[in-house]
Amino acid sequence: MYKILIVEDELIAAEYLKEVLIQNGFDVVDVVDNGQDALQKAVALEPHIVLMDIMLKDNISGAEAAVNISRKNTNIAIVFLSAYSSSAILDYAVEANSYGYLMKPYNENEIVSTLKVVCSKLEKEKKNELKDDTTVQNIVYLSPLLYYDKSLQRVMREEEEVHLGSVSLRFIDLLCQTPNVSVSLEQIYHHVWQEEKSATTLRTLIYRIRQQCGVDFIVSVNGLGYMIKARSSLPKE
Repeated sequence: MYKILIVEDELIAAEYLKEVLIQNGFDVVDVVDNGQDALQKAVALEPHIVLMDIMLKDNISGAEAAVNISRKNTNIAIVFLSAYSSSAILDYAVEANSYGYLMKPYNENEIVSTLKVVCSKLEKEKKNELKDDTTVQNIVYLSPLLYYDKSLQRVMREEEEVHLGSVSLRFIDLLCQTPNVSVSLEQIYHHVWQEEKSATTLRTLIYRIRQQCGVDFIVSVNGLGYMIKARSSLPKE
């Protein structure tokens, strides 16, 4: 359920908004009539959406409050409430990353349809954030241009796959499960070949991987095992 903070200086209009929202399944966390309370409540209650009247009762305008709220919490969606439309409102809307506005006098259908659009945008953004987080967790950077995608089990160079054999990929996958942490020779033999192999066979495999990838990201650890020398992320441009 989406939480909504109503910032409206007209009591009757505020009560009407609250009633419409509750009837349509929204959680109205509070109703305030001035900019100072709007700022405090936005921080304390962390609503998903703020319905922000432009004209408020104190010396902080709704537009100024909206900009401040958006700067402190970019995840809060601002929807302006106004009896008129002007270029100044549109400028503030852009700066506050506004998701839209509702014109007075309020109409229930317009309120509901506008908020449905806002909620749809918020849901899409949430899914994209989760997708991005998952992608980051699945990526191990081996060099500025080379990375291993654990979900695909592929080595990539600038979105182009580096074609490696199944044995090489099993070896890289094992080391990428714990980047920058050594993996014993016994673990490597068991995971890659399912049997004991000679040190020469393993060194030959590593040499072939280095040649094919063009990057030396596999490090020997005191003769006890190997690890992936990984980066935390791609360098900033």
